[in-house]
Formats: sequence, structure tokens, C-alpha cells
Amino acid sequence: MTKQGQPKILVIYAHPDPQESVANQEMLASIADLSNVTVHDLYAAYPDFFIDVVFEHQLLEQHDIIVFQHPLYMYSCPSLLKEWIDVVLSKGYAHGEGVSTKGKYWRSVVTTGGAAEAYTPDGYNRCSIAEILRPFELTADLCQMTWMEPLILHWARRIPLEERQQHCADYREWLQHPLVDSEQIPSDDGEGKENNDGE
Repeated sequence: MTKQGQPKILVIYAHPDPQESVANQEMLASIADLSNVTVHDLYAAYPDFFIDVVFEHQLLEQHDIIVFQHPLYMYSCPSLLKEWIDVVLSKGYAHGEGVSTKGKYWRSVVTTGGAAEAYTPDGYNRCSIAEILRPFELTADLCQMTWMEPLILHWARRIPLEERQQHCADYREWLQHPLVDSEQIPSDDGEGKENNDGE
């Protein structure tokens, strides 16, 4: 917690082509001045994919809420984030004999290249976004972390500027008051089919 009693939040950002993502860049810019938030850009920190596990553990231990901000890539996350999950949230540290992440919160903040209607049983992807993110929810549970409802921006490349700006405002507002509302902020914007480019 901060001196003001706010939860300390770690935003783990993973995008292999960050300059290609207008939405994610706008989201990061909207939260850059928040004193209770640390943004950790994995691709900037580890261009060679050699993750400093000790440093990552220290970061985790200094924060109460862990946000994973990333595009949806092939119905999952970018490869460096998957590597991070595998080597940082390891048995003996985050699960099994380890309880270092117990009591922390996990929230996935995801952009997609398709529309909300594509994530339905009858839609292009034939399943919901909740089903696609289920492995992350199970990982949070394994690590004894509280799973928070994901914040999703669908059709990130194509939605109007006003909708992107509102999404950024919602994101910022939640980061300032992350535990006020147990329902969390819903966001299902856009139309069209998934193109596996999560923006």
C-alpha cells in the first residue's frame, strides 16, 4: 500500500510491436502520472527473452495488484509474457510450496483485433472472451491470487477515437480506485470478426 492507503499496482505490459498499437500507447499515456502505478514493459526490459527472475520476484513482492496489459495473440498472450508466466510464477515460489503471490490480485487488460460479437458461440471465434482467458484465470487461482474481471477493448484498431478515449479514462479511473467495486469496469466495444491481431 502507498502512504495514502492506495494499493500499489504493477502493470506488466507485453507488446512485441508497441509503436504499432495506438490503443495500448494511449492507455499507457493515460496512466503515466499515477503515483501508485508502476509500468513494466517486458519487451523493452528483455529484448533477448532472458528474464531476470529475481528482479521480477522483487517487483511482485512490492505490489498488491498485478495487471497484465497485452494484445490478444492467437487466442493467448504474446510469447514473452507466456515465458514470464512460466519462469516467474514458478512452483516453489507462486504455487506448490511457495505462497509469495497469495492474496494479490490479477487483472488482465486486453486489446483485441476483432469485435465483441466475434466472441460468442455463434460468432467468428465460436467462444467467449472469458473462455479464451480461462487459462489465465486458472493460473491466478493456482497462485492463490484473486481474479478480477478482465478489462477488454475489442476492435482496438477500428473503434472511433472517442471510444478509445473513454476506454483510457475508464482504465485510469479503475487504477485510481481498484478495489472500490467488486464488479469491476466492463468494456465490450466494437463489431466485426477477430483477425488474431490484438492491436
